[in-house]
Amino acid sequence: METVQKLVRFLDESPTCYHAAANVKAALNAAGAVELRESKPWKLEKGTLYVVERGDSAVIAFRVPEKRFHGFLLAAAHSDSPTFKIRERAEVPSAGNTLRLSVEPYGGGIWRGWLDRPLSVAGRVVIRQGNRLLSRLVNIDRDLLVIPSVAIHMDRTVNKGTELNPAADLLPLLGCGREPGAFRRLIAEAAGVREEHLLSTELFLYPRTRAVQTGLQGEFIVSPRLDDLQCVFGCLEGFLAAQPGENLPVLAVFNNEEVGSNTRQGADSTFLTDVLERIADGCGLSKEEWKAAVANSFLVSADNAHAIHPAHPEYADKGEFPVLNGGIVIKYNANQRYTTDAVSGAVFQAVCQAAGVPTQRYSNRADLPGGSTLGNISTAHLSVPTVDIGLPQLAMHSVCETAGAADTDYLVKAIASYYACSFQQEADGGITL
Repeated sequence: METVQKLVRFLDESPTCYHAAANVKAALNAAGAVELRESKPWKLEKGTLYVVERGDSAVIAFRVPEKRFHGFLLAAAHSDSPTFKIRERAEVPSAGNTLRLSVEPYGGGIWRGWLDRPLSVAGRVVIRQGNRLLSRLVNIDRDLLVIPSVAIHMDRTVNKGTELNPAADLLPLLGCGREPGAFRRLIAEAAGVREEHLLSTELFLYPRTRAVQTGLQGEFIVSPRLDDLQCVFGCLEGFLAAQPGENLPVLAVFNNEEVGSNTRQGADSTFLTDVLERIADGCGLSKEEWKAAVANSFLVSADNAHAIHPAHPEYADKGEFPVLNGGIVIKYNANQRYTTDAVSGAVFQAVCQAAGVPTQRYSNRADLPGGSTLGNISTAHLSVPTVDIGLPQLAMHSVCETAGAADTDYLVKAIASYYACSFQQEADGGITL
């Protein structure tokens, strides 16, 4: 249960993508990582762990091997989850002498679950300090907001699926009375600066629900942001636990997957290729050796998967449906919304078998197309064999999701085994692990 308790702390301490990235970086720093800046020259040393951050919300870590390496072993997950972004001009005077905040949905969430529960605000702000502009994390760590429902007496159709208008129904209630500028003053205070030094904000709502274990034997984890912080945590712990192998291990945590990944810190950016090219330069690889290293690389795209729902098993494929605590899910799709093919799926199955970790298969029901994830976006920039995996969960994109307590440990063990393997493409097309 040690892994579960560490996951619970990570979830509770990561209310936004910025905090998740900061916590990933803190764990890497605690393991001795040397921080690199993209805007500065790099000088790499053998046997050293490095970390580089982009946009305060995406992190790439890697360890330079002591010996010449065959290629790159990569694992990627994402730091963001569906939520509400708070507008810069946030305050909205409302009926009944109340004050609400202007928000905009971020990603595709199940929004009804956000109603009638304590919420708060976290994110980053940009402040002025002399002639410098600095980013600073903020978290109003108290019950601050609520989005109240309309009473059933006024909306008799509410239990029949009343549609919510984001511009009217989903604005959180901040307080009573008219106190212009109160919210901005609150944020400046949380950032530890005078209000005139607060230049801009990127703030999000988050539920005050803490991660907990439930079930007769504590077999479930119930928490916000399991998609995809459970995979971020599992990949991070596996990366840190892995023994040195014959390849260069790389951990990538991207942002903005929930809105398409096409940002400078998303999977549809040059972040990963920029870092790998600089690693190749720093390790003295020629252009030809760099190309060979990429061709001899592998990517694990880790993003949670749908477990079969106890009330609606009909939504699952009849032959390929995961269950909670059943092991890591390998995801397949004929139209390549998931990148797994026969070879990449076999590679990851072999890795899991070596680690004693069970695997499951997932395919969408043929008439219910699902979403895509990091894998096929990343391979558009870095064309390497890729497997899409995840951990089984219920209520994906809800304000509070459910997963199996045992599955996180499976992911940690599998990723540790993966980074230590001797993945190498042979001349006859075979693969040595």
